Amino acid sequence: MNGEINHSGVALVLTLARYFKRWSLWSKDIIFLIASDSTAGPQAWVDAYHDSHSPAAIEPLSIKSGALQGAVAIDYPAGPWGHRFDKLHIVYDGVNGQLPNLDLFNTAVSIASGQMGIGCTLQRMWTHDDTYQERLQTLFRGMISQGLGHASGPHSSFIPYHVDAITLQTVGDGWHDEMSLGRAVESLFRSLNNLLEHLHQSFFFYLLMHANRFVSIGTYLPAAMIIAANFTITSIALWFQSGRADTPLPNLAATNTKASENQDTTILQEGKDIAVVPAASLAVIERRLFLPFAFIGATHFLGLLPLYIFNNTPEPYLDLAFDVTAVTAIILPTLSAFLLSRFRRPTLQETTIIQCLSLLLLGMFFSALATLNFSLSYILGLFASPLSFVREIRGQAPGKFVGRNQKAISAIGCFLLLAINPVVLIRAATFYWGRDVVKVLVQAAEGWHIFGLWTQVVVWLVWWPAWFTGSFVVAGGLFA
Repeated sequence: MNGEINHSGVALVLTLARYFKRWSLWSKDIIFLIASDSTAGPQAWVDAYHDSHSPAAIEPLSIKSGALQGAVAIDYPAGPWGHRFDKLHIVYDGVNGQLPNLDLFNTAVSIASGQMGIGCTLQRMWTHDDTYQERLQTLFRGMISQGLGHASGPHSSFIPYHVDAITLQTVGDGWHDEMSLGRAVESLFRSLNNLLEHLHQSFFFYLLMHANRFVSIGTYLPAAMIIAANFTITSIALWFQSGRADTPLPNLAATNTKASENQDTTILQEGKDIAVVPAASLAVIERRLFLPFAFIGATHFLGLLPLYIFNNTPEPYLDLAFDVTAVTAIILPTLSAFLLSRFRRPTLQETTIIQCLSLLLLGMFFSALATLNFSLSYILGLFASPLSFVREIRGQAPGKFVGRNQKAISAIGCFLLLAINPVVLIRAATFYWGRDVVKVLVQAAEGWHIFGLWTQVVVWLVWWPAWFTGSFVVAGGLFA
């Protein structure tokens, strides 16, 4: 998994194959798979096993067994003569944030730590004293890994086929050897062998804080749903606002004295309280929907372009393609606002409806995504949450501060929105973690073509169009 040859892992697998073959207690077939790659190899095999492979790229399997019960991957990259280790690092993240049954994880932890005395760790937390800070750090690391949705190990290829799988990775320098690891794997296989049916009663949606502590879906799911509901509620408010006339409320005291003379006022009486408001402010006007619907459709169509470019561009040109796409994605909202202001400037009502439709789609997408990949929905929802508060500055009363500095405030708003631009955040994340953006894009393209990764779909067809719309709305104040 870390680019090292799995010498001792292959030796242990061959030894277990000869050891298991002598027993007659197995109620299920045991398949031993040795692949030349830690992720693409198992993916090709499991695709061919389920007849979902491309015949042009993957050969079919001539011999098959029944439905797969579970899978256990061994990553023991020691030398040919073995190497003693300290702990077992259990990797459980699947493609697109899918997780194995929690019972399989708990069984591995119970066998390794309870029977063999091998400490277990997860999410690359080599030292874990079960403190609050370390639990929180483990939780965040798990959410980032789940949100990225990449294949984290050989086991990731099996989980999309509803096959519970984990990877046992040896770490550290301790007193445990291949005998301890082999006994742990053998006990885990006997546990799977004793099952009469597929694992289905435990949790499939969880967040782990420690090898023995987890958070269930009923506790963490409302967090993502509240963020998604924020976009929906704001969209409803903007829809009602778009159907009202743009008539400001007058001074009530002055209007009350002239109520008998003004024919355009409505008096609402409840008990002894009387409110005098102009009738025009209560009137509902017709909504013009053609331009808003066309704009929203066009922005989501534009998201297909970077999705196609990054998944089909050869590696030597990916760096240039990313820079060109980043510059284009940044200036395109302002350029669109400038062009529309010259040919067909949207009215305030149309701008409100454009933002209303964008936030409505954002809330719908994130609420549905939260039930499939909570971490991805929650993380992107946090980044997109400022879009609920941006508005176009237009029609302010003369003499006020906002009215006098309309273009300056709009320019500042456009600049601040760059902080939540997907390409800017991708560049910042790769810089913070010391990763090469080209390698990240190559891994994403491999995930798209090999593993069916759809994180890029959410980024370019959900998040980026929403950012584009919010920046377009704010940039409209620059050309008033």
